Amino acid sequence: MANNLNAIEFIDVSLAFGERVILNRVSFEVHFGEAKVVMGGSGMGKSTLLRLVLGLLKPDSGRILVEGEDITDYTEEQMMSVRRKIGMVFQEGALFDSLSVYDNVAYRLREQHLPESEIEPYVIRMLRFVDLEDVVDKMPNELSGGMRRRVGIARALVGNPKIILYDEPTAGLDPITARTICELALKLRDLEDVSSIFVTHRLQDIDVLSREYVLRDDKGNLVFEQEGDRLCLINTKFIMLKDGDIIFSGTDEKMRLSDNAYIKRFLAG
Repeated sequence: MANNLNAIEFIDVSLAFGERVILNRVSFEVHFGEAKVVMGGSGMGKSTLLRLVLGLLKPDSGRILVEGEDITDYTEEQMMSVRRKIGMVFQEGALFDSLSVYDNVAYRLREQHLPESEIEPYVIRMLRFVDLEDVVDKMPNELSGGMRRRVGIARALVGNPKIILYDEPTAGLDPITARTICELALKLRDLEDVSSIFVTHRLQDIDVLSREYVLRDDKGNLVFEQEGDRLCLINTKFIMLKDGDIIFSGTDEKMRLSDNAYIKRFLAG
């Protein structure tokens, strides 16, 4: 039965490619306004979870719910309305190389046949959110890797989705740029109440997402606080995948205290 308190819910989801088991009766929920960070080694099924949410893959068994709606058996046509509720941030930004930054962000709006007079202020607002309104006329090949990811986030925000899926958005980036991407995820979590699944294998991402939060001060400026500076319950939980199973689900505090050998090795880098 649908649980309307969940943005996303997996119920006993299994998936195999031939003899290779990718997911083995996996169950978890992402509550509204919560970030769920999915970790694990390469090939452990992290990105597969995202493709299942988007309906790009179908499970062999189990159910998948988005905002209480069972999408498991949806056709491609039915999935179109579901995908409009979801923003997707790809590892490489996945921009159209032949389109400017402006046209990349505007693409989904033009598909919806919005008038240009409505599109322009919307695009500028999205680019302002990711601090890139000054590159509006540039082409993707003129941008750094981190800037391309940020444009990808701006494009994912079109339509004001309340669910965002991040597929290793910091992979291959330098630490400062990777932190910028994580800060954008914090802004969406803490200021926009966005639910998300954040796939990563970077320990630095885990530290930022689990220990920091963002708020606005009296002047409207953004302030990043460390958990512990004030009484705060950060709305992020963690999942560790290994060989198709969830071997950990919970808070970062509990994860760091785990005596599981695989988790210990992972957290030791």
